[in-house]
Amino acid sequence: IDVFLARSLLEKLYLFQYPIRPASMTYDDVTHLSAKIKPKQQKVELEMAIDTLNPNYCRSKGEQIALNVDGTCTDETSTYSSKLMDKQTFCSSQAASNVSRYAAAVYKKGELHLTPLHGILQLRPSFTYLDKADAKHREREAANEGGDSSQDEAEDDVKQITVRFSRPETEQARQRRVQSYEFLQKRQAEEHWVHLHYYGLKDSRSEHERQYLYSQGHGLAENTELIKSPSEYLMMLMPPSIEEENDKPVAPSNVLSMAQLRTLPLADQIKILMKNVKVMPFANLMSLLGSGTDSTAVLRCIQQVAMLVQGNWVVKSDVLYPKDTSSPHSGVPAEVLCRGRDFVMWKFTQDRWVVRKEVAAVTKLCPEDVKDFLEHMSVARINKGWEFMLPYDEDFVKKHPDIVQRQHMLWMGIQAKLEKVYNLLKEHLTPKKQEAQSAHPLLVSGEQRVNMAKAKVKQNYGQLEKEFQKQKAEMKSNDTSAKMDVSNIRIKEEPVSDEEPMDTSAYEGMNNGIVNGLHAEEDSTDSLNGHLPGGCIDRVAQELKAFVSSTFKKQFVLTLSELKRLFNLHLASLPPGHTLFSGISDKMLQDMVLDTGCKQILVPFPPQTAASPDELKVYALWEAGDTYDQHRQVLLEIFTKNYRVRRNVIQNQLSQECGEDLNKQEVDRVLKVSSYSIVGLIQLIPECLM
Repeated sequence: IDVFLARSLLEKLYLFQYPIRPASMTYDDVTHLSAKIKPKQQKVELEMAIDTLNPNYCRSKGEQIALNVDGTCTDETSTYSSKLMDKQTFCSSQAASNVSRYAAAVYKKGELHLTPLHGILQLRPSFTYLDKADAKHREREAANEGGDSSQDEAEDDVKQITVRFSRPETEQARQRRVQSYEFLQKRQAEEHWVHLHYYGLKDSRSEHERQYLYSQGHGLAENTELIKSPSEYLMMLMPPSIEEENDKPVAPSNVLSMAQLRTLPLADQIKILMKNVKVMPFANLMSLLGSGTDSTAVLRCIQQVAMLVQGNWVVKSDVLYPKDTSSPHSGVPAEVLCRGRDFVMWKFTQDRWVVRKEVAAVTKLCPEDVKDFLEHMSVARINKGWEFMLPYDEDFVKKHPDIVQRQHMLWMGIQAKLEKVYNLLKEHLTPKKQEAQSAHPLLVSGEQRVNMAKAKVKQNYGQLEKEFQKQKAEMKSNDTSAKMDVSNIRIKEEPVSDEEPMDTSAYEGMNNGIVNGLHAEEDSTDSLNGHLPGGCIDRVAQELKAFVSSTFKKQFVLTLSELKRLFNLHLASLPPGHTLFSGISDKMLQDMVLDTGCKQILVPFPPQTAASPDELKVYALWEAGDTYDQHRQVLLEIFTKNYRVRRNVIQNQLSQECGEDLNKQEVDRVLKVSSYSIVGLIQLIPECLM
């Protein structure tokens, strides 16, 4: 079948869809009384006659509707002049927003003629006559009410009028007003109706217009659009939907997939990676570039867009802040931002830690810009500063000393420029830690330190146990040989001394309770029962006494729990094979505390406290040999009566016991000097000194 494209009615042909009517009434029988259109809105309004003689028409209903609309009087303004609803109005609405894919086809003598549609309109009944009936009803009621009121009452009724002056309309308010429903309705109402003349189906004018549905020329020159290949023809008939294309996810402009990245030149790949990552070890960069990439070429390209800091590559400042750009926070030009960021990078070449306030004081930049610089290459640590985010890459430094030397020379030049611009002092030029670049500093958390100390104690204890078993075996062999030569041994008798033997009661319970810093095995309890080599017990007592004395001179008040914690830390700092690794029990530690001049303070803690038994045992140094011993003893006596004490009670008690009339400043000085004891007692429970 040959297909032809008719152009005569292009942008003039509409398709009207009428509502369903009874089978006994067709549209051929309906008379169109009037028609009008608004071309811009593609809105049509048709007025069609109703067959009142049709058996399906209800005459009484038609008369009632005409009476409600027009009332009893008939004039030119009446909707139904025949006092009968004999016509109906239809209003159109667009059935489809996009009609470019629709056409009207006429088949004739083996030829198909297509005419594109300019619009598809659905006609629906309009009930505006009901609104007219309501309006007339309201007018009649208003007239009745107005007739009852007198002229005098109307004159006496004074109403207050509020006068308002309009303000200048802003651009944003104007846009909201233009997009409002009220404004759009007003614009649609302003368009004038264009009245049309209706020609029936069998009219000669209709026959003439119908001929325009056929293509006027059958020559190929006028139908070049249809001379296409089969695939192009199908594409014209069924073009891809715009909505389907919009549904495809679109990647952000700053996101590039690895597959797309591999298609770029090597220099562009490295620049994009460094611009997004900002800090990267060389090994990670090689893994991202894929296997087979020449490392020499990568080194040549990376030096163009990045600088070496602690063995890692950091993107250059001019890559992040190109020329003719400015800060989004302060509006500072790119040159000033690059200088400030170079100063931060240079500081990290000198030390692993950088203080934000120092950078802000030198660069004179706003805090937001300084924070951006630091976040590019470091991580904030509480109460320490900003630490470089990657560890020192010692492998790269060893493998590429020539690159390291070249980068060092570049940093020397940058340092010289920074000295001139910022007038750097010696404290800024001298690194705090010279070993920052020579070796990777080891950062160990508190939990790791405790685990390392426990492992060290176990290792040292194993060595001591082996040495003790060896000495024990030697002693047994010596005893055996002594029994063999007992006849040759002469025992020298010495007079018995009047002095009492050394009191070892403090060490009788050495194997009782918890062993501090040591987990004793069941088969090695001999070392805790006094069977130590000669003189070992004395050395243990001396070392333990020295530790307890020095600890209580620094902190006058300690709980047993805190003392054991400090002792474990002390053990972790001792070298392998120290005598204190032989094992110290809780009882031995408490006895040694009492022997060094300390006393146990019986603080009346509340019964609902969640403290452990070791935290409830409080020990304090009673006499330290300074001028505040008496004041400290008074404070400790106060806390034996109550765990919460007010300042005025402390002041009165100190004045009575010490015989001095202390004012507030003197009490503060006493509390400051004796603050160790007070703070130690206060920190035992959540409740504090009031």
